[in-house]
Amino acid sequence: MKALVYNKKALPGKLTFCEIEKPIPNENEVLIKVQAVSLNAADYRSLRMGLIPKKKIFGADIAGRVESVGKNILKFKPGDEVIGDLADYGFGGLAEYALAPEKALIFKPVDLSFEDASALPMAAVTALQALRNKGCIQKGHQVLIIGSGGGVGTFAVQLAKFFGATVTAICSSDNIGLSQSLGADHVIDYTKENFLKNGKSYDLIVAVNGNYPLSACKRILNPKGIYVMVGGGFPQIFKSLLFGWLMSFGAKKIRSLAAKSNVEDLEFIVSLVNDKKIRPVIDKCFSLDKSAEAMKYLSEGHAKGKVVITVQ
Repeated sequence: MKALVYNKKALPGKLTFCEIEKPIPNENEVLIKVQAVSLNAADYRSLRMGLIPKKKIFGADIAGRVESVGKNILKFKPGDEVIGDLADYGFGGLAEYALAPEKALIFKPVDLSFEDASALPMAAVTALQALRNKGCIQKGHQVLIIGSGGGVGTFAVQLAKFFGATVTAICSSDNIGLSQSLGADHVIDYTKENFLKNGKSYDLIVAVNGNYPLSACKRILNPKGIYVMVGGGFPQIFKSLLFGWLMSFGAKKIRSLAAKSNVEDLEFIVSLVNDKKIRPVIDKCFSLDKSAEAMKYLSEGHAKGKVVITVQ
């Protein structure tokens, strides 16, 4: 099969598109013929940090058809269309075939395209867990989404609206129209207005991007407000992890999310997409042989929504 494989000697990005041996499922695995895979910050950040998957193949969010199954697999059979998040199982999605345990997969609805399906797992589940699990979102909350134009941010805006919140989106001027189309009640161009000093306050802040002082973000929280750090610059992540607990003494809380793949959460997301409550936003699609180019494009931080690789 063909795959995008890590090779530390490959220039310029240590990734090479090549032919490798097709994997064979063991008795507890499913072999999937990958149709589409979406990229996440976890892919390029792991590459930068030297955190290389054992199989040397990145790509967690896959959608495809079951090719074959191990003898202990009961839920799936060849031909079934599935969606999965392989982040906890060694990645391996940027290839024509990928292995996954049964517990990592759910059935793909017939009417959902493989490209749209692959855009859902990590980004949408991360947004859901940030808002619901860490942020304790409630109907009527004033919610601020910092970084509303990327993969997680586009889902966060839509999910916050689904939960009945009033949403303020922070993004660049290029993403104002997109954030409005996703339902944001207010959109602030961070290049033209300092949202930390406009006198507005919020019940929940979800920081997907940017590098803003935690103390300043805490000041614009309402009493009992919650700040959830999902991503952003490394200094922001480091400070949140190191000082968040210390800054959470009192009514206002500073929390960090390490999202976990969860099939129940993914099924919930898919049901919302099926019911037209939310939708994936796909910026660009690349072919599998252009995956290294796609990874570079995503890492530059200008993608509107998701970047997807079409494999078949």
